[in-house]
Amino acid sequence: MSQQKTIVVFGATGAQGGGLVRAILADPAGGFSVRAVTRDLTSDKSKALAAMGAEVVVADIDDAASVRKALEGAYGAFFVTFFWAHFSPDKESAEVKIFADAAKDAGIQHAIWSTLEDTRDWYALDDDRMPTLHGKYKVPHFDGKGQSNHYFTDAGVPTTFLLASFYWDNFIYFGLGPKRGEDGKLTLTMPMGDKQLSGIGAEDIGKCAYGIFKKGSALIGKSVGVAGENITLANMCALMSKALGEEVTYNAISPAVFRSFGFPGADDLGNMFQFYDEQSDYLLGVRNPILSKELNPSLQNFSQWLADNAKRIPL
Repeated sequence: MSQQKTIVVFGATGAQGGGLVRAILADPAGGFSVRAVTRDLTSDKSKALAAMGAEVVVADIDDAASVRKALEGAYGAFFVTFFWAHFSPDKESAEVKIFADAAKDAGIQHAIWSTLEDTRDWYALDDDRMPTLHGKYKVPHFDGKGQSNHYFTDAGVPTTFLLASFYWDNFIYFGLGPKRGEDGKLTLTMPMGDKQLSGIGAEDIGKCAYGIFKKGSALIGKSVGVAGENITLANMCALMSKALGEEVTYNAISPAVFRSFGFPGADDLGNMFQFYDEQSDYLLGVRNPILSKELNPSLQNFSQWLADNAKRIPL
């Protein structure tokens, strides 16, 4: 055990980090041990990880000293932030700087930073094709991450930049699943037109991250996009219909209509879907299911994900 390389996983009780922790623990001969970082040792999820064999430690990603302590003696680290807990790209950027500085101080040999694109590389703030939000962002939950990548490179931390795709789990937890109308029929309402959407099961993101760690230095300095499948919304609805045993109709709306729905983050997500739609050639090129399958041989496509999860979608 002493010869195993320790990987510190932030967000260990969350979607991405939890998948990575479980992937490491499921491969005891893989050469890695895991240190799972949580804010609450007494939570059920933290206790479950400890029971599975993870070393569970407490740290707060807004507290530089606790982040540095969590990284002590580690070989690698997986860093992820939690935008939807506070909706602040500026707070997210400050957290990433803490991560990068702490990783440098700890001598981390391989960091994976779960990031996204800075959409302002495609849409300038004065570009009226897409509304500007909070005065300086287009897609805040993307831009705050993308603008922070340089903290790792500036610090000289050996880093792989992991680009996740749309979580299919959003159909379960984020209220984006099919809705039943007054006529009793199910409709999936999204502003994607006929374009393909890169998607993935959240658990598979962590498994892909483990595949990156297993490749050693091969992907350091690279951006790696992961996806279980690139698929149109019409085809997703057809597969949902089969899995749920009743028809799901795709209602294609405009991003502007989606932004008008008014729930917290609706404008952010509306801009995100507009980015997915208008820049689909780029996004589908970067998020590669073939490479993802190489990193994670158990990678699920949408049909496989539905077989395990369709009953969990609230209708």
